Amino acid sequence: FNTLDKAIVKFLDPPLHLSVDPFYTLTDNFAPVDELSPTECQVVYGLLPPCLDGVYIRNGPNPQFIPSGPQHYLDGDGMLHSIRISQGRATFCSRYIKTNKYLFENQLRSYIVPNVIGGMQGIGPFVARAALFCARIVLGQYDIGKGIGVANTSLSVFGGGVYALCESDLPYALKVKDNGDVITLGYHDFKGKLSMNMTAHPKVDPDTKEAFAFRYWATYPYMTYFRFDANGNKQADVPILSMKGPSLTHDLGITQKYAIICDIQLGAHPMNLIHGGSLVSVDKTKVPRIGVLPRYATDESEMKWFEVPGFNAFHVVNAWDETDEYGDQVLVLVAPNIFSVEHFFHRVDLIKASMEKVTIHIQTGVVSRQTLSTDNLEFPVINPAYVAKKNKYVYAAISEKTPIKSRMMRTIGVAKLDIAASEGNKELHEYTAARRIYGDNCFGGEAYFVSRDPNDPNLEEDDGYLVSYVHDERSGESRFLVMDARSPNLDVVADVKLPQRVPYGLHGIFIKEKDMSAT
Repeated sequence: FNTLDKAIVKFLDPPLHLSVDPFYTLTDNFAPVDELSPTECQVVYGLLPPCLDGVYIRNGPNPQFIPSGPQHYLDGDGMLHSIRISQGRATFCSRYIKTNKYLFENQLRSYIVPNVIGGMQGIGPFVARAALFCARIVLGQYDIGKGIGVANTSLSVFGGGVYALCESDLPYALKVKDNGDVITLGYHDFKGKLSMNMTAHPKVDPDTKEAFAFRYWATYPYMTYFRFDANGNKQADVPILSMKGPSLTHDLGITQKYAIICDIQLGAHPMNLIHGGSLVSVDKTKVPRIGVLPRYATDESEMKWFEVPGFNAFHVVNAWDETDEYGDQVLVLVAPNIFSVEHFFHRVDLIKASMEKVTIHIQTGVVSRQTLSTDNLEFPVINPAYVAKKNKYVYAAISEKTPIKSRMMRTIGVAKLDIAASEGNKELHEYTAARRIYGDNCFGGEAYFVSRDPNDPNLEEDDGYLVSYVHDERSGESRFLVMDARSPNLDVVADVKLPQRVPYGLHGIFIKEKDMSAT
């Protein structure tokens, strides 16, 4: 089989685009690292605040084996980098998520599952790799019933469980040990009620503890909405039959009344493979839409769609309900809009994300938009207690191009936006309240917000800390930074030197100590 795989690379693959050439996509701090058992760290500056007693875990791609053929950065096996904090001390570890794919390939000591993004370039190599993989399944080398996903995108806590997520598969349940080590419990289908796949970004209502989610697919119905109750019981599917074609919708928003789905121009188009292109591409003739559905709907009969030209939101910051001066319902959505979305997978250096506030008047259908920052902002987070409620602050990663040939993006810092200020002056297009640049040759990722006391109703929304991994490309060292979210410059209050390099990754989560035993 390995010989056949090499033959596909040699005789069928077109010249590798830089975005799927492992020689370029897995260089510098995008390169994978090995697992690391829990290792105590040195706090080199400041003190770790008591409210950080718990564990911060960040997910991201980290390929176990590098294929000889195409490999997109997002195709890598999921690895969790966790830092356990207790009484001012920190312990760090890195663990692969033991997915079905990881376990089979680890046993064979070889890459065998075709990459979802990188492996779908042109009809010839696509069909050849699919046939080769099917042969492995028939011969018992791989159990397709347990999925092919890499669980490399995000983490979520709901229904009493911790899950690693990737939208091409079902969630993987995790157990966080007292020392911060992360154990994979396995593929989780919620008692057989969840099938195929699920978004990597379920939204959890902080008051009801319910989780709201969806899955998309390349065939009709292209979108299905569903939710989980507070105990993690999955409720009935709601097929979104009015979705006109496949959309790579990555995230959703919720309010107290509605679920919000973005129908974007990015989608899966199999016909592109025939012309030697990629399965994932952009339909430039499509007008993006925002769909609004009552969040407890049992069917899509009350679904309303609103056209929002040029609005391609990959991540949703937050959404909430309002009432206008006439007493009519208004929905507000905040999200970064991806410009030049056609470059999303292959020329990330050419895209720009502009933070926007979209206001939808439900009765009249009038949609208005407002730019909130001129920075290139993505990976947005808020205080989790404000999900589905009107919030004031957004924290987002500031990005810039990398000098390496893979044309990736790196995060140079973090910005804090005061989106409430936009209500007073709608002509202004910059509402940055604070920002921190990590320094020369230092790059990070998503900064996660941790409240100083989430149980205190009188606490200010921004009274807490931002935490993130930051890598110094000159020294080769990685650090864990804790920043004061209320300070004008997002001042660093603690800096932890990590025992090994942490590659650039995707999304993270913080679990407080009192909640660790409940998951």
